[in-house]
Amino acid sequence: MSPSAAIRLGVNLDHVATIRQARGTTYPDLMEAVRTAEAHGADGITMHLREDRRHIQDHDMYDARRVVTTTLNMEMAATEEMIYTAEAVGPDFCCLVPERREELTTEGGLDVIGQRSRLADAVARLTAAGIRVSLFVEPDPRVLEVSAEIGAPMVELHTGAYANLSGGAAEAELTRIRDAARIAAELGLQVNAGHGLHYENVGPIAAIPQIAELNIGHAIVARAIFVGLGRAVREMKDRMRAAREAA
Repeated sequence: MSPSAAIRLGVNLDHVATIRQARGTTYPDLMEAVRTAEAHGADGITMHLREDRRHIQDHDMYDARRVVTTTLNMEMAATEEMIYTAEAVGPDFCCLVPERREELTTEGGLDVIGQRSRLADAVARLTAAGIRVSLFVEPDPRVLEVSAEIGAPMVELHTGAYANLSGGAAEAELTRIRDAARIAAELGLQVNAGHGLHYENVGPIAAIPQIAELNIGHAIVARAIFVGLGRAVREMKDRMRAAREAA
């Protein structure tokens, strides 16, 4: 990927569904959020169908498949239930993520080395269904090598540690992510990134030339409370674009 290439924004709408599920209502309308995000610059829509169904529901995935006009990315655990659902829904992409029921949100990357066989089977099955697969991973060279070896065409680098650090520690983690993005690209992997990114910290990540797409949700939905979803999406896309162009 050349340094001048545009960077894509995948908007994660899980927390629009979180508000709906808090009261068990039919609003806010998740498909209206899909249409609004796409109309204001989202290059793709991401939804995480968790095993505990705390926000996105099965019907949301089927509805989104009918409504999304960009690309639909289904985040999911590599379980039989989720693989079956992905095969039925037919998203453009699946991002395989680790999942623990007691966590607030996804914590850390997949254990690609320890779960190599199971993940290889999941990648093969989803690929056979015509779905491009991404693995949510730590920015670790060996993990990236195994990701390529098991046939995943994409990885999503976990930026959560970077987002939670400051000062020199954040700079060190940023360097780790930059190195990982370069290594992943050299291995032939498409490189995406996400987790914990917001309007103030997204610039240095968006500036990394090998990164093709950022998946961002919580910060955009939070900003939307004050300025509306359309403007929140535009503002994030503008910051990403400016950082890439300045790199």
